[in-house]
Amino acid sequence: MKVNISIDDVTIHPKSNLSIMTQCEALIKTYPDIKFSLFTPTAYWRTVKQGTATDHALNISLLPDFCDFMRNLPDKNFEIGYHGHYHGIPGQSDNDEFQYLNYDEAIEKIDIMFEEAKKAGLYDKMKKIFRPPAWRLSPDSFRALSDKGFEVFALTNASHAMKSYEGEEKNYPCTFSNQYPPFSPLSVVEKCGIVYHACEWDRNYMSEDLKSQLDSFLMHNECEFVFLEDLL
Repeated sequence: MKVNISIDDVTIHPKSNLSIMTQCEALIKTYPDIKFSLFTPTAYWRTVKQGTATDHALNISLLPDFCDFMRNLPDKNFEIGYHGHYHGIPGQSDNDEFQYLNYDEAIEKIDIMFEEAKKAGLYDKMKKIFRPPAWRLSPDSFRALSDKGFEVFALTNASHAMKSYEGEEKNYPCTFSNQYPPFSPLSVVEKCGIVYHACEWDRNYMSEDLKSQLDSFLMHNECEFVFLEDLL
């Protein structure tokens, strides 16, 4: 069983930050070859949900300590991919940033992501892997991301997301995550893509309890830990 563990929304937000690294580090002690794919919006900005909204965009370059930590993560255990710029549509939604973009709008958004990654000193560390915010991605965005060098699309086959792809996922290298604790129990499949969030308000937050459940699952099954490109 090939196993990849993803964590979305690793940002400088006070409730969606590097605190999840405590769980990751504990798992690395038990499984030295474990692989984590971290997905980071380059300027996370929530404007809708009460208790999580901020009055400005949280550009990753605003917190050099965060950038230093991410830059120094061991390549053996961690890869970092892109998860949009704002993640949402400011003033309209905390999600869906890439759901409605046309080609030119997507190109502009990608250039902004790259500019911020360079400003943060993370451009060379971040891989050309893209996980769409809220999983949704317009057909034009597929083409734009591919033209800008993205090599892997980290998707889900859930119906609400597949609807936005409009079949375009068939034309690009895509992985499809299939485990989202605690919404469904962890199960043995040939390619096991397990997804968590760094958001403390999300039921899928990689808490101590969910980490313990993952630990038990890994302990009782034969696993090959891989990065996302090896799930293609």
